[in-house]
Amino acid sequence: MNVEKAELTEAHTSGNPMLRWTLRVIAPQCVNRLIWRNSVITQKTLKYLKADLHLCGLDLERLSDLPNHLRRLLDVKLEVTKKTKGDNENIFFNRRIDNDRAPGNFRQEAGDALVPF
Repeated sequence: MNVEKAELTEAHTSGNPMLRWTLRVIAPQCVNRLIWRNSVITQKTLKYLKADLHLCGLDLERLSDLPNHLRRLLDVKLEVTKKTKGDNENIFFNRRIDNDRAPGNFRQEAGDALVPF
């Protein structure tokens, strides 16, 4: 999956803040289809949201800074799992696929020293 869009909005039922993810399938099967994931932000779900943001390479001191950093979530490639049970659908972020934008990652060419990539 590729993160196409990440926006802060409000959950319709509770009015709680929510991070709405738009994910585009990049795998050969179902390529270019979209999947949406809503991360409602409450005291109970805060640790899960922070884990997802960390997985995407975004670590914030204060969650209130998130609106200023949403663009950093774009084009992050993720391996996800989609589980459906009845009418309920859950999308889980498993791991980041391309970490070339993360600080401290390096690529080594044959015979070359380590170079930031």
